[in-house]
Parts: sequence; C-alpha cells; structure tokens
Amino acid sequence: MTSVLRDPDGTDAAFMTKRAWWLVGLNLLVPGSAQVLAGNRRLGRFGLGATLVLWLLVLVVLALALFARGLLLSLATNTWVLLVAVLVLVFYAVLWLVLTLDTLRLVRLVRVAPAARAFVAGLSVVALAAVSGTAAYGAVSATAGIDLLDSVFAEGPSQPPVDGRYNILLLGGDAGPDRQGLRPDSISVASVDAETGQVTLIGIPRNLERVPFSEGSPMWQVLPNGYDCGSKCLIDYLYTYGELDWAYLYPDAEKHNSSPGIEAIRDAVEGVLGISIPYYVLIDMQGFSDLIDAMGGIDITLEERVPYGANENPDGSHRSKPDGWIEAGEHHMDGYTALVYARTRYATSDYVRMQRQRQVQEAMIAQFTPGTVLTHFVDIAAAGKQVVRTDIPKQMLSYFVQLAEKTKQQPVVTHDLTPPEVDPASPDYDAIHATIHELLWPTATTAPPAG
Repeated sequence: MTSVLRDPDGTDAAFMTKRAWWLVGLNLLVPGSAQVLAGNRRLGRFGLGATLVLWLLVLVVLALALFARGLLLSLATNTWVLLVAVLVLVFYAVLWLVLTLDTLRLVRLVRVAPAARAFVAGLSVVALAAVSGTAAYGAVSATAGIDLLDSVFAEGPSQPPVDGRYNILLLGGDAGPDRQGLRPDSISVASVDAETGQVTLIGIPRNLERVPFSEGSPMWQVLPNGYDCGSKCLIDYLYTYGELDWAYLYPDAEKHNSSPGIEAIRDAVEGVLGISIPYYVLIDMQGFSDLIDAMGGIDITLEERVPYGANENPDGSHRSKPDGWIEAGEHHMDGYTALVYARTRYATSDYVRMQRQRQVQEAMIAQFTPGTVLTHFVDIAAAGKQVVRTDIPKQMLSYFVQLAEKTKQQPVVTHDLTPPEVDPASPDYDAIHATIHELLWPTATTAPPAG
C-alpha cells in the first residue's frame, strides 16, 4: 500500500483520484501521516510526533476541565501560560500550513480526474482552515487575552473575603463633552457571598448628599464631618474633586491600578453603607456600547415605551418632546440602543434610570456565557480593555470565574437607596447601615464591624 501511494501509476486517473482523497483526508485527520506514506518521511514523522503531542495536551486540558477546573482557570488567566500557548499555537499553525501545502503537492492535481480536481482542492482548503486557521485564531485569542489581562487587571496577591463576602464597587463613568473630567453617574456595589455566589446589588443615587467617611480613611482626614454643603456636594462630584484637589491623599493609587478620584468615591461609599469595599470596577459609558456589540447584543423586555433625549435644550429651555421612543416589548439591543436606554432621563428621574441601568447590568450578567466569550472573545477583549478598569488582581480571576458559575444559579437581590426609603438630600446613615447589614448578614446576631 505504501509503495503504491509513494510511486503511483500517474496515467491511471481513477487511482490518482482515489489516492488524492486518501492523502487529503489523512492530512486532515492525522497531520503528518500523508508525508509518512507518500512523501518526505522525516517531515512526516515530525508532523506525526507533533500531532500526538497535541492530542496529549488536549486530553490533559479535558481532564483538567472535568476534574481540576480551578487549576485550569488559573492557568488560563496566567499571562506567562498564555504566552507559551501563543508560541505553541503559532508553531502548529505554521506546521499544519506546511503539511497541507506539501500534501497538495503530493496529490498531483494534474493527474487527478478533471471532475474531481476542484473538490480535492476544496477539501485541502477546508483542511487548511480547520487546522491552521483554528490554531491561528487560538493564537490571536490568547494574545488578546494577554493584552486584556495586562491592560485591565491589577498585579497583587489573592485576598480572602471580608466577613464572608466580596464587596465590589461598580462605577459607570460618563466623561461627556459638557463635563470637567469623568463623573460616575452610575454607582452601585455588588456584594457576593463567598460560599454560595449569591449577589446583592446595592444602588446608590448619584445625588446623595451629606456623605460621611469612615474614621481613619483618607477623606475623613480632610472632611471629618462628611461631604456636606448641600446640593453642591453630591457623591458623584467626589471623583472630580478627588482627582483635582485631594490626589495627595492617595499617593499609591496609580500603583494599585486605581486613581485618587476612584479612591475618594470608594471612601464615600464605604461610609454610606458601613462596609469594607476592597475592589472596584469602572466602566466608561462612552465605550459601553462597544462591549455590548462585541457580545452580540443583549435581550431586554420593556413593559412600557421609553422616551429618550435630553430634558433641556443647550440654552437651558425645556424641550417639549423627546428625540424618540423605544417601544414596549422584547428587544435585542445593540450597544448604542442599550446605552441610550440606560442613560435617558427624559421626563423621568434618576431613580427610574437606576432601575434601567440595573436591568442592563443583569442582562449582561445573564448573557455573558462561556459560548458568548468563546465566539466573540477577540472583540470582547478589545472592547473590554477600552472600557473597563479594575483593581481586582489577575491572580483572583480564576476564583471569581468559578464563583460566577454559582452566581448564575442564585437569584440576584437588588436594593436601591432611593425615596421613599432614603431622602438623598437628608439621609439617615445610621438607618442605612442597619438596613445594609441586615440585608447582607440576615442571620447574624451582631453586625460585622464597618470597613
């Protein structure tokens, strides 16, 4: 059989056609085998050896996915491991390109029956796309993963939960043309139970006044009586003033992948809720739509039609009608539409807008599945590094990914500090502390100490 494949009768078109199908099929299923049977045996043995090593690596990955998922996720979020993976995938992409082109040479298309030539060549192209193309895409994805990890996440050791929970400050930043710097118009905290993965989302209105700070925090040093000057001292202004006036309070912020403005807001939210918040995630709303587009859009159901547009004209006069409407019903929103829906305040209040923002957040959490990530990874990574910033250490990503799987199995509890429960102009912070502690630790006989 080998001698016939190696030294065929080139005048027998039927046999040459059958031989071509065999060689192309073998190259697709077992790269290197075509060369061992009909070409350069040295190249074929090298290709076969590399193929067997790859199969072994795949088996190891499958075993880790089944029996040691945490270890696999740790490896997948390690930039050095990803760099090695890029080099390995590039090697296989080049090797399979060489083997496929050499197989096409061994086929001798001119000796194949004319009616079969296009099909044989087509299968070769499919084989090239299936092996070299897949490896090349894997290398591009791994490179994008490295870029995402280095651009978005911080360096640092893993940290244990605080009082059994991971509290994460979520900021939606809006750096519009009419504003001095960025202002976080969306402020909330995601508190995650470290055992069950259950998430409690706490919404904080951006117009909250008389914000206190925990004793000993950097902001408490300059404002021991809180941020209190009426409607000119709203909680979301702290980002800008933290960047401009109080940056000296946070000399190490940049080193920890944060900024003075973010730290000032974090100090304030800790004082408002009476809990410790070790991590933050900032999403730039201007690039928010890119991330949703990279996910392929999100599904949102509207109970009633929603107007969108500004409440006022540039000269300050009231606008008599909105720019348009998003009709009631089921929508598959692209990034632009989702951003409009989340930001509009036409003829409504900040508190209704908070509810819409929460709806978009929950839709993204629900639809950010492994399948979505795998099929859109490069686009998601490119968008993510532009719109997301966080001080969550890379070393904790694998743990949070595993915790997120539990989160999807638990109901999300939401609680907004809005009227009538809370008057943003005159909040009772002792009552807020008691409410939040009962919400997060309902079975505790005594509340954990404030952060």
